[in-house]
Amino acid sequence: MKHIPFKSYSMLGLFLLFCIGVDPAAAAEKHASAEPVLDLTTLVREATENNPEIKAARQRWEASKAVVPQAGTLPNPKAQVGYQRMPMMEPLEGPMYGIGQEIPFPGKLQLREDMAGREAERMEAEYAAVRFRVIARLKEAYFDLHFVHESIDVVERNKLLLMQFEKTATARYAVGKAVQQDVFRAQVEISRVLERLAILEQRKESLHADVNRILNRPPSNQLGAPREVPVIPLTRSLVEINTLIETSSPLLRASAKGVERGEQAVALARREYYPDFDLSVLGLRNDRINDNGYQLMLGVKIPLYFATKQREGVREARALRESAAQDLQTVRQMLLFQAKDNVVQTQRAERLIKLLRDAIIPQAGLALESALAGYAVGKVDFLTLLNSLLTLQENELELHGEMVEHGKALARLEELVGGSFQ
Repeated sequence: MKHIPFKSYSMLGLFLLFCIGVDPAAAAEKHASAEPVLDLTTLVREATENNPEIKAARQRWEASKAVVPQAGTLPNPKAQVGYQRMPMMEPLEGPMYGIGQEIPFPGKLQLREDMAGREAERMEAEYAAVRFRVIARLKEAYFDLHFVHESIDVVERNKLLLMQFEKTATARYAVGKAVQQDVFRAQVEISRVLERLAILEQRKESLHADVNRILNRPPSNQLGAPREVPVIPLTRSLVEINTLIETSSPLLRASAKGVERGEQAVALARREYYPDFDLSVLGLRNDRINDNGYQLMLGVKIPLYFATKQREGVREARALRESAAQDLQTVRQMLLFQAKDNVVQTQRAERLIKLLRDAIIPQAGLALESALAGYAVGKVDFLTLLNSLLTLQENELELHGEMVEHGKALARLEELVGGSFQ
């Protein structure tokens, strides 16, 4: 699959770094050795294993599976003991012992078991949805962290250039070739760069804490620098993505299982009009005549109050089924909207990345080279030189930002469809 590479204004950067006496190779080696490399695949694996939200969803699924055999099992039997004494011509006196079993009307147990099964399937789909949601949030935090690291690199490099600009402006002011305002403007921009670096460092620490939260690590754990984020073009059309959502989205599947459960709940509520049975078998002992006997009884639960009980139960089940159907439609519409939104974000990011990489940044780099050459011979004022540098910096930060937004939009699409689709 084709990757969109990113090339900074490297030749200009090398030229300027050599001009101010900094060895770029040594600087790069020092930066590379400062922090370990943070691998996204390893983080995803760790989050899947250790994230408490994923673990909780998994346990809810396990609990719902344990309900299925319970729902299809008869109620516990009743052991019965007693004593009888009846004064008659032949007195009856002795203990009674036996067992009783409630027996639901045929079909009720199966419907209850089926309802529990649909609920277990719904919880399984919700577990998958939670897992993909956590992974998507982890990827978004990772991409944001990558942007912060790249921004720090860009701003740090420009800080060195601004410091050199300040020295040059000071030297030119000392010999009367520049105004003092140039020195002050350079110092102001250096202060603004330091302010921006402080904000970026705070943002980096916050993102470290967020990633550690997702991984179930202590918030103060320090992380390394993320790997370079490749920009992988979106190859699926919106129609294909919508089809994947309909067939494999865990959120949509969970809502659909809720509707199926509602259908079975209506069927069970209707079956509640039919009576349940209570079967009892008793053994009898007549101590007077030293003989044994037995007693068999069949009880029937009569749905006498059907007008306020069973009928209202059917109404309740129908209303809940309709609610589940509307929830399913709501989830479907939400997913289709999010798919559309993220697809257009991805397409926008790809267009801007190409424009920034192939046109705007090279042109801004040439403008800075021209301003630098003109300032050296006194043909360009300091403000033009400074604006050229700041414009290039903002364009480079915008490029990194669009690369990150592209990756985050793809991560959200993977969450919607329930897995990678590239």
